[in-house]
Amino acid sequence: RSDSSINKNEFIPMEAKSIQESGDFLIKPESKVARLDTSQWPLLLKNFDKLNIRTAHYTPLPHGSNPLKRNIHDYVRTGFINLDKPANPSSHEVVAWIKRILRVEKTGHSGTLDPKVTGCLIVCVERATRLVKSQQSAGKEYVGIVRLHNALENEHQLARALECLTGALFQRPPLIAAVKRQLRVRTIYESKLIEYDAERRLGIFWVSCEAGTYIRTLCVHLGLLLGVGGQMQELRRVRSGVMGEKDNLVTMHDVLDAQWQFDHNKDETYLRRVIYPLEKLLVSHKRIVMKDSAVNAICYGAKIMLPGVLRYEDGIEVNQDIVVITTKGEAICTAVALMTTAVISTCDHGVVAKIKRVIMERDTYPRKWGLGPKASQKKMMIQKGLLDKHGKPNGSTPADWKEGYHLAFRCIWDFHNIYKAEIVGTMVNRGMFLFARNISQVIRCTYSLCNWCEHTINSFPAIDELSDLSVFTAFRVFTVIHSGALLHIF
Repeated sequence: RSDSSINKNEFIPMEAKSIQESGDFLIKPESKVARLDTSQWPLLLKNFDKLNIRTAHYTPLPHGSNPLKRNIHDYVRTGFINLDKPANPSSHEVVAWIKRILRVEKTGHSGTLDPKVTGCLIVCVERATRLVKSQQSAGKEYVGIVRLHNALENEHQLARALECLTGALFQRPPLIAAVKRQLRVRTIYESKLIEYDAERRLGIFWVSCEAGTYIRTLCVHLGLLLGVGGQMQELRRVRSGVMGEKDNLVTMHDVLDAQWQFDHNKDETYLRRVIYPLEKLLVSHKRIVMKDSAVNAICYGAKIMLPGVLRYEDGIEVNQDIVVITTKGEAICTAVALMTTAVISTCDHGVVAKIKRVIMERDTYPRKWGLGPKASQKKMMIQKGLLDKHGKPNGSTPADWKEGYHLAFRCIWDFHNIYKAEIVGTMVNRGMFLFARNISQVIRCTYSLCNWCEHTINSFPAIDELSDLSVFTAFRVFTVIHSGALLHIF
């Protein structure tokens, strides 16, 4: 048969043919949108899709890397070990051995354990030592054995005594402690009796407590409360901060073997299994994601400004410790929040958080500040000698540049003089002393605000009309100025 005589429908099954002829085939609009499942993403990127989106527009930079995919040199030097400390050596000895095994310059630990105590000891390596202070103040959990000097009628007495010794307690460090024996207050969050051996008068208990709590002193207090006397027989730390016994706890032999495998067989698998990225210690913190172009500025100490924020988490409160991360999940710094989640959602400028500790190495990402039109003009004027080396006006500075500089200075100076007494007096009475406490702070703000005021000065009311402004408005203006929310990048 010729090709023209072939019926193309002969090759289509009858059922499919009837469906295709009767069906209405088109892509219909739907309200359902396919969601990205990030519940299994690692470390600080977990549940990334549940973060609030401030903006999705930014330029990705080919710098940095996922914490789990760093090269082995950087991986070791930005990681920590959840070590099962052996009995007898001190914590400082163990940390010194780890330093020698890994051949690194710096190591630190998350809280001293007595020589006879075993269990979780977080050993931070190189860059991760910047998190040591935060880990030392994290909560701890212990399992201990208390020996009573005399027998009890029943084990319920010991259980009730443990329940009584919860909450804020006075403690004095034991005689063998290496600190000054001053009376201090420590909090016991929870405790429970696991087992009691009446014949040997031994009780096994679990306790969750504040950092710096002396379990040895707690055992002495248990004996005093029961009226029979007691002392600590044995102790093991089962949790330190976010890391517990079941979170990849390794021994000294594991660390030694992993380093040997890398040195002799170039096998880095075991080192990556023994060492965790430092980001693992920050998974309990609220997160703020920054644009790649803002990362290096923060590493150099710049303020965490709202225009650089990509995403932020629910439940952020003022003065809460948070972690600032990149789009690849790297920790940039720890910070103290200055805005709540609600404020971040409604504002378009301002300082989001105050840096507490910078973690990332400088110049991991390229510099992206000082590239704007004003900054470029200023650099060119410095090269031509129209401004001094600090960017301040000199004898050769053009009149229009000087005019904008002095105009902003006069405006803020007059504004401050008019409202100084009224604002400060009102805020002191309310117990809210103004951020701009004196004239010198306003003068320091002037230099960074001069170019901004140049094109917004017309929006301010005239000086003689400032008396009509409310104290609340003046307070907001000075707060924004002092916080650096209107800071111009030079």
